[in-house]
Amino acid sequence: MQKKISLPAAIVLILLGALLTFQVTYVTMLSKYNRDMQIAGTTQDSYEKLSYVDALFRKYYVGEIDEEELSDYLIRGYIAGVGDKYASYMTADEFSAYMEESSGEMVGIGVHIIYNNEMGALEVISVMRDSPAQEAGVQPGDLIVMVEGESVAELGYYPATDKMLGELGSIARFTVRRGENYSEIKEFSITRAKVTDTTVESRLYDNSIGIIRITQFAENTGENVRFAVSDLLTKGAKALIFDVRYNPGGALNGIVDTLDFLLPKGPIIRIVDKEGKEQVLTSDDSCVSDVPMAVLVNGSTASAAELFTSALQDYKMATIIGTTTYGKGTMQTVIPLPDGSGITISYRMYNPPYSDNYEGVGVIPDIDLPLDEALLDKNFYKITDEEDNQLQAAIAEVRRALEDAATAP
Repeated sequence: MQKKISLPAAIVLILLGALLTFQVTYVTMLSKYNRDMQIAGTTQDSYEKLSYVDALFRKYYVGEIDEEELSDYLIRGYIAGVGDKYASYMTADEFSAYMEESSGEMVGIGVHIIYNNEMGALEVISVMRDSPAQEAGVQPGDLIVMVEGESVAELGYYPATDKMLGELGSIARFTVRRGENYSEIKEFSITRAKVTDTTVESRLYDNSIGIIRITQFAENTGENVRFAVSDLLTKGAKALIFDVRYNPGGALNGIVDTLDFLLPKGPIIRIVDKEGKEQVLTSDDSCVSDVPMAVLVNGSTASAAELFTSALQDYKMATIIGTTTYGKGTMQTVIPLPDGSGITISYRMYNPPYSDNYEGVGVIPDIDLPLDEALLDKNFYKITDEEDNQLQAAIAEVRRALEDAATAP
């Protein structure tokens, strides 16, 4: 009499049989892999291992392999494995857009972003004036948590930023969190356009104080700062306030040219390479040291903007007001690849003129002053001078310095 087997038992037997087949196949393949690796002369070589995995997929994978996409992800995976949190890989289109942005022109929605590790999101640190993002209501401090329907935390920084990029006239769709505990959710669909990043904006306050906002250090920022300072002094400014809140940094030439104009003769930046060799870039003897100055900073003041802040602090030329800065003291180099793509690599540490490197620490202000809580949910670019408590503190500081100078013997 034939013994009956229940359906659940049959399924278990089938699964066990499949598992056994898999185990036998796996052991056979692993044994072959080890032999192949030993023949190759190394069992630890990651390139040999990758080559073997590639051969397996080409032999067994039932789908089609997109060679271009595979190549992109191999490079991105390598960079992620190295652990350089500021390194990146850019496709040919992305690299072209990056170079346009470095020159001050680009296609996009008009935001500067950094990765917020704690929240697993893209944090908007500044919104360009007259940009599609500003018109749509994107605000500094917004956390972009979804891009094109995918989680930024799951995608990771570079794949997420890739999805924020696109051609002229295309739509960027993303979700942000903002407000107290980031409980408010906003959906955006913004048409990408040509955006000109005006990195320097200036104005005269109360006919005596020049306010200069630097949103980024591009190649032409130094030239624009020179013009702004000269223009303000001509109009009657007796003191200067530099606003680098939400400034993510930028090009080495841009920050060096800017500081060369502002600092007295001496070091601007101390650059240290992988071998510990130091290169010192210096300023000439022209500067505006006789003018009282203040610098406004916050937790999104990063990279070259931190060097700007720290250098003026080192020379005791300005009072730093705000909150501790981001803490990025490494320098990246941009290297084009033969196919038009490119990579960035952290290859130098850059130190302020005299003080220590601030990587992971930030620059500590002379006057620690957070922005008023009532302003945290308001568009940063729509905060009035009178509402801005940090700006008002800077105004009071330079006025005090002017009064002290006037009464000095």
